[in-house]
Amino acid sequence: MKKHISRVSLALLLAAAPMQAQAKNEKAWATASDVGVAGLSLAALGLPIAQGDKQGAFQAAGSLGAAALITTGLKYTFPELRPDGSDRKSFPSGHTSTAFAAAASLYNRQGAGIGVPAMLAAGFVGLARVQADKHHWYDVVVGAGIGSASGFLITRKRSQREALVLPWGDSTSAGVSVAMRF
Repeated sequence: MKKHISRVSLALLLAAAPMQAQAKNEKAWATASDVGVAGLSLAALGLPIAQGDKQGAFQAAGSLGAAALITTGLKYTFPELRPDGSDRKSFPSGHTSTAFAAAASLYNRQGAGIGVPAMLAAGFVGLARVQADKHHWYDVVVGAGIGSASGFLITRKRSQREALVLPWGDSTSAGVSVAMRF
């Protein structure tokens, strides 16, 4: 099983590396972000299913759904113009919130071996959305927060004892919140 998990981690990293190298223009960055979010979503749902972990698959689906609902609601509440001027659905980044929800779900259910590369891939999705001129940096930061929160709060670790450490910040302050379950 560890070899399988290591291969998945390697595949996530290798999938992101060529995308960055080829992404020379906005369309290529947009395509790279599409591929990244689709791959992370597929991994978050597919790995638990392949392992017979129905609970993990349901939790991942819930995390992805919650991130999508919150993001969509905010897009209509705060109609921010995209940097490329295409529409008023810039805030927050849906690609980024979905990518981070998937990555956080993978981290909680699969562990750091898959979770850390997934988080890096989600970070790449956010970067790609800014480079594609579809989002401002703050759209991506808020999307990452929404996705991380939904993934970490909805998806439970396999063990009962858990601790959650969430960094937070805004334009005037920053900190770390710690939550533990006994």
